[in-house]
Amino acid sequence: MGRLVSLLLFLCAATGGSSFDVTTAPAILKVKENEGVDMSCSYTADFGADARMEWRFVNSKGSTNYVLFDKKITDPYVDRVTIFSNTNLRFSRVTRQDNGEYFCDVSSSSSPTKNAKVVLTVLVPPSVPNCGIPQTVTTNSHVTLTCNDPNGSPPPKYNWYKGTTLLPEDPSKNVAFKNATYKLDTKTGMLVFPSVTKMDTGDYYCEVSNEAGPPQRCKSAKMEVRDINTGGIVAGVIFGLLFLGLLIAGLWFANKKGYLPSMKSESKQQSAAYQPPSMYGGGDEDDGDFKQKSSFVV
Repeated sequence: MGRLVSLLLFLCAATGGSSFDVTTAPAILKVKENEGVDMSCSYTADFGADARMEWRFVNSKGSTNYVLFDKKITDPYVDRVTIFSNTNLRFSRVTRQDNGEYFCDVSSSSSPTKNAKVVLTVLVPPSVPNCGIPQTVTTNSHVTLTCNDPNGSPPPKYNWYKGTTLLPEDPSKNVAFKNATYKLDTKTGMLVFPSVTKMDTGDYYCEVSNEAGPPQRCKSAKMEVRDINTGGIVAGVIFGLLFLGLLIAGLWFANKKGYLPSMKSESKQQSAAYQPPSMYGGGDEDDGDFKQKSSFVV
């Protein structure tokens, strides 16, 4: 009999009996911004009468804070979240900042903490993206075109067009683009040309899309690829050298003809500067006057 009981207990444990289960329903939620939503959590009775439950939020950056703690809604949520049926959350409205994972944590004196999560996606339609498209670039240079929509949720997909042609994400898999060398990241919106050629000249624009609303695109702009103007650069250097040579020759000629003040004349002018007479006389006149006055006194 004892062996039978032990066997039954073993089978019960193996099949998940008394496993302190925590469940959420539904586990995935998608809600439009500013609309309301409920999050439900339940747990098995084996947690006991002293079961403790919290709701914890983790955003996409890994930052964590509590929505429900010690049976109370925390300050950041008190204006738009309530609890019902002891374990469930009700949002009167959600914002894009509510995107992330919500964990229902349950613990008791007889069990470690168990949890289940709800993944909430707040639906925000894409907005017109900000695009960075250079107007003029030189051949064989590294060029990056950028596209960004900070508002769309879930994060939008980025597509680039050249003229009216959609650029494939992987050009190597498309026969029409087998000679293309660009790299396109549909998650970040970056279109990179490691070494542009004149064939890359054209009108470009970016389009963003997600499940929340219609796609949006930025204004088309032309990128022109030009060769480096070697002749112009050489001509500019030659002109600069000629100008410098003429300037030096002009200064030498002006100095030779005396059109420029010399160092000697400057030194003479400094030495000829006025000096105040000494109290004991200075010059012939002073000496004569001094002698006359001296003889008179004697």
